[in-house]
Amino acid sequence: MWRAFVESDMQQQTLMCSLYCPAFTVFSLTSDSTGGTSQLFHPRSQDVFQNPMCLSLTCVSRASPQDQCDIIEKHTQSGLELVEKYVKFVKERTEVEQNYAKQLRNLSKKYNLKRSSKDEPECRLSSYQSFLDILNETNDYAGQRELIAENMMMNICIDLTKYLQELKQERKTYLMEAKKAQQSLESTFKQLDNSKKRFEREWREAERAAQYAEKTDQDINATKADVEKAKQQAHMRAHVAEECKNDYAAQLQKYNKEQSQFYFNDMPLIFNKLQDLDERRVRKLAQGYILFSDTEKHVMPIIGKCLEGITKAGTNVNEKNDSMVVIEQNKSGFERPGDVEFEDYSQGINRTSSDSSLGTPKGPMDLLGKNRNKNFWLFSKKSKLSPSTLPPFSTPPAPSPANGPSSPKFGRDPLSYCLKEINKTVKPRISSFRTLRRSPTVTEDFSHLPPEQRRKRLQQKLEEICKELQKEVDQSEALGKMKDVYEKNPQMGDPASLASQISQTSQNIERLRGELNKYETWLAEAGGRGETMRYKPQTFNNNGAHDVQSPDGAQSDESTPDSSQAIYAEFDDDFEDDELTAPIGKCTAMYNFPGASEGTIAMQEGEVLAVIEEDKGDGWTRVRRNNGDEGYIPSSYVSISLNK
Repeated sequence: MWRAFVESDMQQQTLMCSLYCPAFTVFSLTSDSTGGTSQLFHPRSQDVFQNPMCLSLTCVSRASPQDQCDIIEKHTQSGLELVEKYVKFVKERTEVEQNYAKQLRNLSKKYNLKRSSKDEPECRLSSYQSFLDILNETNDYAGQRELIAENMMMNICIDLTKYLQELKQERKTYLMEAKKAQQSLESTFKQLDNSKKRFEREWREAERAAQYAEKTDQDINATKADVEKAKQQAHMRAHVAEECKNDYAAQLQKYNKEQSQFYFNDMPLIFNKLQDLDERRVRKLAQGYILFSDTEKHVMPIIGKCLEGITKAGTNVNEKNDSMVVIEQNKSGFERPGDVEFEDYSQGINRTSSDSSLGTPKGPMDLLGKNRNKNFWLFSKKSKLSPSTLPPFSTPPAPSPANGPSSPKFGRDPLSYCLKEINKTVKPRISSFRTLRRSPTVTEDFSHLPPEQRRKRLQQKLEEICKELQKEVDQSEALGKMKDVYEKNPQMGDPASLASQISQTSQNIERLRGELNKYETWLAEAGGRGETMRYKPQTFNNNGAHDVQSPDGAQSDESTPDSSQAIYAEFDDDFEDDELTAPIGKCTAMYNFPGASEGTIAMQEGEVLAVIEEDKGDGWTRVRRNNGDEGYIPSSYVSISLNK
């Protein structure tokens, strides 16, 4: 297509040159039979010019092809700059995405609870949990924005930048070829111009020499020698002019040939290559435009899931359940206080009154007037007492009856009796209320908490200890099995190497049992009042047997053997269950195993077995054959695939 630039340019040049020089384009030079003046013929008009000096080479235009090449060079350069501009735009877009994702992550991290705060009571509320879910979804959303930026950088920026460098190098090569062809044509034109000027100069000299010889021949005063000399000079000048004419004609043919090659072959080929380069550049840029959208479309489903997760977090909020959680967390377990007794201070003044009865109050307003300055609010501002002076929560003072004593007996001194009753009933109760807003030192038995909360914390602590104890017992059993296998198969390992681990496990079991007994005792004390919440955990002896506590919280009197000896119990009874354990996966034997020791099972390479129990860290896996045979095999001898 771009070769039309050259063809149209050639047509325009031919038309313009024909107006000024009809002999332009292709010339044929011939010599006459006398060897005299040569003639130049135009192939179309067959016009003959006796004087070839009429040919003006100024009609050959060299600016238009160069102009067309400059236009194409400028166009391709503009296209490459557009690619660079788009790459820069995408890079800045990725920076925006990365900054946005970074700000979202920082925002999520800022409002996310710290690890130390996750145990706070408020974290159990559904509104708090939903807020944490929103923060997590926001963090995931930020990850998707980072993925968009990463994909744009990899698939668009890096790819287009690499392709752009290849296009620049290819374009540079084509332009160098065009420049080289242009320089070659210009060099040939300079040679043509020089030969033309020489031919013109020599022709004029020959013409003057011929005129001088003719003039000398007609001069009667000239000698024969002068005439002969003038003719020889004219003949020599004519011969030189003829040689210059032939050289000029050869240079003209050479230039016309190169010009035709330049306009009809070289430049169209180069322009076609540049056209193909530019079209490939446009096509690649269009793909980059599409990738700009597809990159974000690719993560839209995941972003939609993040937004759905935020919506789900909002629907999971349950205000009623939150209220119940707050009630359960803060329920104190205290009994409600009874009515405040009437305090009659008038008995100390009126000594003549009867000792068997009190003065009748004037009315309810009198009672309020006497107690107006006595604030018994739960969180009233009172002077703080040291923890040692306060009674423990486990044994709070019993409240007085609802209506107080119907007929108190004052004895000899009614005033002393009233003060004594006040000290016994009202003041201890107020002290117990004051402790609710105090922050005493946290104790191991949780006695600083209200009764209900103390029971819950003790029960939670017992569950944690039991889980840890169960873990230690499982490890002890595994070590016992491993030691038994080592004793029966010394080639598999040294039993003495397990002594330190067995000893440490035994110490951990004894320590956890002590803590278990201690917390069980405290739980029994905390459950003595109100609703009894007995915790009956299972304890374990060193043989792996279960000891169930008696209802009163004390352990059974059955003595256990020494822990260092009981750990190595036989594990044959593990296979005597009436009901077969459901397989949790399959395994394929990679090596042969004889199964000579007790509790193991033989297997052949390639045999498929059902996995009954995973490896607990001792290097053995429990398996079962199709015929029901069960036993342990080395975990390193098989390839295990567990059910999902």
